[in-house]
Amino acid sequence: MDRDKSKIHLYNDDLPSDLQLSNQVAIDTETLGLNPARDRLCLIQINDGSDSTHLIRVTSPINPAPNLIKMLQSEKIQKLFHFARFDVAVITKSYGISINNIYCTKIASKIARTYTDKHSLKSLCEELLNISLSKEEQSSDWGTENLTESQKKYAANDVIYLHKIKECLDSMLERENRIDLAKSCFEFINTQAELDLRGWGNQNIFDH
Repeated sequence: MDRDKSKIHLYNDDLPSDLQLSNQVAIDTETLGLNPARDRLCLIQINDGSDSTHLIRVTSPINPAPNLIKMLQSEKIQKLFHFARFDVAVITKSYGISINNIYCTKIASKIARTYTDKHSLKSLCEELLNISLSKEEQSSDWGTENLTESQKKYAANDVIYLHKIKECLDSMLERENRIDLAKSCFEFINTQAELDLRGWGNQNIFDH
């Protein structure tokens, strides 16, 4: 997808009830900080592989979001994340739900690309897609009522490439016979998010 041609739609609190998405959506979140137990959810970005990215500004206190929740809980819709552990934790804390059918490009990268320790979204875009991703707005105030155009573009860029990245990583996982291992890790993400929220985030529970 050409990021310059991507259309950005901004909503408050929920997706429109008449919005039709594909069966595979890329999702990212922006928060006030990097502690999911402490820092509130401010923005959710969604792209289904089309030229439209949907941004949901989450108000505080969080209002009901039945259309968003229905999509997140659907078994038929695959949810693509990069570092799903964090996004799933903050969404779980905010809405009190579990997310079904998760795929994490960071986990897939770590299992497939063992020749490198560079697994950031920026690194994946550079190596797999030959795209340079700007992270200038990463630490900006996402709790503001009026997002700047620069913030909107930054937020959209975090989801518009995940579908292509997944395709590249899946090919590598299949080639190395590691796809089942990756899937098993994806299935554990909800449990890991719950461990993080309950205080075990800095511990490896499988250690002796």
